[in-house]
Amino acid sequence: MPDFSFESRFQGPVAGVDEAGRGPLAGPVITAAVVLNPDQIPDGLNDSKKLSESKRENLFKQIFDVAEIGIGIAEPEEIDRINVLAATMIAMKRAIIDLPSPPAAVLIDGNRSPDIEMPSRAIIKGDSKSLSIAAASIIAKVTRDRLMVLAASRFHGFGFDGHKGYPTQAHREALEKIGVSPLHRRSYAPVNSALTGMNKSLKTK
Repeated sequence: MPDFSFESRFQGPVAGVDEAGRGPLAGPVITAAVVLNPDQIPDGLNDSKKLSESKRENLFKQIFDVAEIGIGIAEPEEIDRINVLAATMIAMKRAIIDLPSPPAAVLIDGNRSPDIEMPSRAIIKGDSKSLSIAAASIIAKVTRDRLMVLAASRFHGFGFDGHKGYPTQAHREALEKIGVSPLHRRSYAPVNSALTGMNKSLKTK
């Protein structure tokens, strides 16, 4: 289980930062920065992928009640333009800037840090090691899932409320049948393939 040992190595408030949505074929990458109050840490914080949806939702509310939170977004167009890794780093920086006050240091989930002014440390599998990163993973995941549920009501037939944009078989079949929506990442191979198919179909008509 994650703990507060990484945070305790710094003086002052420490933000944990994580992302959700690098792998999907559609939708934005959402990043979150969370500064926990050491005296009010919700019970059960863990890597969001290890929690049930109901547990994530419950912890999401608890974190918002006791922590400082910043959110960053990289939209599909930006992901296509500069690649998903670069877009994620920029979105992480946006989340840190979005915090109510600048942290003294930042802990990042992964193997690299965004270009920021304060001290930072990248931690591989940080969402299972640091409570602050675990909290950020929950905020990012729940925020993105909610956005994709809303997207399902705008773009019918893709099933965004179910797979949240990830490359499931049902999603791939919808791409072939319906085509590409404005939410899709055109630089991703399955989307580009569907787009090419659409263009060939139009030329033959």
